[in-house]
Amino acid sequence: MNPVALITGASRGIGRGIALELAGLGHDLAINFATNQAAAAQTATDCVARARTAGRTIRAETCQADVSAAADRRRLIEWTRAQFHRLDLLVNNAGVAPTVRVDLLEAAEESFDRLMNINVKGPYFLTQLAAQWMIEQVQASQPSGAAPGRAMHAGAPAYRPKIVTISSVSAYAASTNRGEYCMAKAALSMLTPLYAARLAEYGIHVYEIRPGIIATDMTGPVKPKYDELIAGGLTPIRRWGQPADIGKAVVALAQDLLPFSTGEVINVDGGFHLRQL
Repeated sequence: MNPVALITGASRGIGRGIALELAGLGHDLAINFATNQAAAAQTATDCVARARTAGRTIRAETCQADVSAAADRRRLIEWTRAQFHRLDLLVNNAGVAPTVRVDLLEAAEESFDRLMNINVKGPYFLTQLAAQWMIEQVQASQPSGAAPGRAMHAGAPAYRPKIVTISSVSAYAASTNRGEYCMAKAALSMLTPLYAARLAEYGIHVYEIRPGIIATDMTGPVKPKYDELIAGGLTPIRRWGQPADIGKAVVALAQDLLPFSTGEVINVDGGFHLRQL
């Protein structure tokens, strides 16, 4: 039986890149999208083809849900349970930027509320639902008589679920023309230590991946600006990041290559986070 990954916002960009890399690893995929059904369907098709190229057979199914809406979050988890009957990996990737970049002194509350609802409240409460189901699966996988919540004792089954949240260098790098985005990403970064601390007793590890400048639709409008900055040394690795770069980091976590780590922030930013003199 293949492990199952639920990826939010997986129709395009970083989410699509993650889905493709997990397909190559052999994960069945629950591909969530908010509005672009055609792009989600194409991602599913491409993931099945990617798996086939790697000599694997997977399922990739799509489900529309707005993670900012409680009813949609519940429906997404219930759909995943009905379709796949298990969940090994939740990737909180869905997120939006401001519709218009506006100076901090002119920003509107409506944009702030929109970003907080989608980028923070959505993954926070979706993680809660997924974690409850994962705990249920951990307990069901334990040998009879095992101590409750001790999934990692000797002889325990190899069900080691994980939660990965995709944040941004905007969690700490100030952009005064999109303050609501920075605020949302900073708040989102607290999700990982909170759930890592709460879920460790069940053997559920929680991570944050912090992308830098990644070539997606979101960064397309500012490409000339970032081309110049990258060429000038903004990042020690002088190239744009690609969605596959984030996908490869998720694959490392999905393979349990960091078994003695939880609550970690993994920077995939070309070295942007380094301070240099």
